[in-house]
Amino acid sequence: MLDRNVRPAVAAVLWAIAAAWFVSAGRAGGAPVFPEAAESGDERPRTVSKTPDNSLLPPQFRKLVSLHKPLGPPQPGDWLASHEESGQTYTEYVRGRPVRAEGRRRVIYIQPLGDFSPTERKIVELTAEYMGIFFQLPVRVRGDLSLALVPQRARRKHPAWGMSQVLSTYVLSDVLKPRLPPDAVAMIALTTSDLWPGEGWNFVFGQASLADRVGVWSMHRFGDPQKNEDAFRLTLRRTLATATHETGHMFSMEHCIFYECSMCGSNSLPEADHCPLWLCPQCLAKLCYATGANPQKRFKDLIAFAKAHGLPREEEFWQKSLDALAQK
Repeated sequence: MLDRNVRPAVAAVLWAIAAAWFVSAGRAGGAPVFPEAAESGDERPRTVSKTPDNSLLPPQFRKLVSLHKPLGPPQPGDWLASHEESGQTYTEYVRGRPVRAEGRRRVIYIQPLGDFSPTERKIVELTAEYMGIFFQLPVRVRGDLSLALVPQRARRKHPAWGMSQVLSTYVLSDVLKPRLPPDAVAMIALTTSDLWPGEGWNFVFGQASLADRVGVWSMHRFGDPQKNEDAFRLTLRRTLATATHETGHMFSMEHCIFYECSMCGSNSLPEADHCPLWLCPQCLAKLCYATGANPQKRFKDLIAFAKAHGLPREEEFWQKSLDALAQK
């Protein structure tokens, strides 16, 4: 079970898809870490999605509400079928004194870790571009770090599947935390290596420490982007979704239980694929509060990115959102 004394808005967050065993909260680098997806064996819904009081949103975000689909009852195997979450409204977010981009801490850093093919390198570059648009903040890609920085004690061969894995908690505490630049609001490592967070887990897609403002995610299970154009686009979309979801947590944003939203939790890759790339009005208001983003400019930039990189569904939705903001 999750440690109910540890809240994702004030603790480290693990956005993970774990494929077998379930574990309780652990620790990484002194910051609490807990799993966001695992096999608990209990499929009884614990969280029922609800409608937030959108009248408390700033007026421009209220214009977007009708475009968004409320989150339906969780299905067997879904994240909310086995995890209790109370939800976080925009008002609660502001009152909670969230992490914000302010002062000199305004840069998001992406740290490549390990080896990348030219195609994978292109995904890293596009992810950096997208994150700058999504958060409306400067994003800088740092020089590569070698996986040789990870010692043998923080590696393993998966006992059943045989692939090499890197201990994600070590990456957070020993690789990233000491290298966090003073102007960083967050730093995220991107790797092609498979990750696992410790005993009792098969693997995770990503993990982040809100307390230390560092995170890591892996492209290992997102498909083969070199196979064809469709496979590239799928791997890219999954990487964009993971990157923004993970970084959203580092801005103190909890899982969304109100709408179909990129901040929804997921228990499997199919469930993650079902989540849209866009934020619901509650979560978008949080992001703009945390980063100072102008929603109109943000939508225009997102539309241009979607048009340039073959994301027609997202392009259409963001255009509708921009049009809605223009209405009196």
